[in-house]
Amino acid sequence: MLRIVNAALNDELFVSVANHTLTVVEVDATYTKPFSTDTILVTPGQTTNVLLTTNQPKGIYALAVRAYNSAGPNVPFDNTTSIAIVEYAKHPKSTKLKLPTLPSYNDTSLANKFSASLKSLNSKEFPARVPKTIDRNLLFTVGLARKPCPRGHVCQGPSGGMFGASMNNISFSLPRKSLLQSFFMNSTSTILNANVNKGKPMFPTNFPDMPTIAFNFTGTQSKNLTPKRGTRLSRLAYNSTVQLILQGTSILGTESHPIHLHGFNFFVVGQGSGNYNNKKDPTLFNLVDPQERNTINVPKGGWVALRFRADNPGERAIQYDNECLCICSDAHPNYVLSLTNHVDSNMFSWMCYI
Repeated sequence: MLRIVNAALNDELFVSVANHTLTVVEVDATYTKPFSTDTILVTPGQTTNVLLTTNQPKGIYALAVRAYNSAGPNVPFDNTTSIAIVEYAKHPKSTKLKLPTLPSYNDTSLANKFSASLKSLNSKEFPARVPKTIDRNLLFTVGLARKPCPRGHVCQGPSGGMFGASMNNISFSLPRKSLLQSFFMNSTSTILNANVNKGKPMFPTNFPDMPTIAFNFTGTQSKNLTPKRGTRLSRLAYNSTVQLILQGTSILGTESHPIHLHGFNFFVVGQGSGNYNNKKDPTLFNLVDPQERNTINVPKGGWVALRFRADNPGERAIQYDNECLCICSDAHPNYVLSLTNHVDSNMFSWMCYI
């Protein structure tokens, strides 16, 4: 068994072993139905366990890794190939290293097919407890947009600005107090003094369940939609069932977005290309044996549907795991966002989108 972890910050990785088949049996510490393939894709933060059967002629075989770059050729990425060696005992001395045929760096079709092929084991011992009914429906757009460069700074993003990751067009605003600490503060003045924007309540609970601006999410954009800055929360009832649609956007071009949900596993009940259709797409959802995991990539120019139960009290972050955290000289991140949950004494959870 090979236990594979993608510890990269910003690279989804294709992995293959020359002349061998890899059988996926576990992802993110949950069992899957055995799925055999010659290439797997591992997103930043994901783990994948595969079985490798050494049934080939005695020789030397390369385990090779290369990046999957969904953003396109104009976006710089590390296009090198890394290899490890699978060496059979007592192979002929004249044996030459055999290399696998890796997918093209931009093989989005293979990436989407691999992700859609994984299923939960859903056995009597390890059932797939996917929620069949939903208490709360959420749809979040995820993507990049251009933010203005702070006065007095030099930025290297589009048109002299800087990249801003956002959900529902809201991007991270750095708080001066931790979310959990602020929740237990009793002093209103203390909370207000901790706020970046003084005079307003810290962490308002009005993060939108749906996009606030309607547009063709994956179509050609006529203009940049500058994200708003803020630290917003959304309240989830304890033990409620949640459906979360993550919709990619094309504001600054399309790419896949690996996203991680802290504190919960979720079921990936559906995914597709283009814009999510809330009437047609749910009819194709897999509610029997969808893959269960804690990190998923939103497909390039597409969407993914997740379901989970909000049964883990506390503050839980949802993060763009493929967007690096860049700190400008004014100490404000320009390339990160997250969501957190918190459960109070009345057994409600808070989801905070920062």
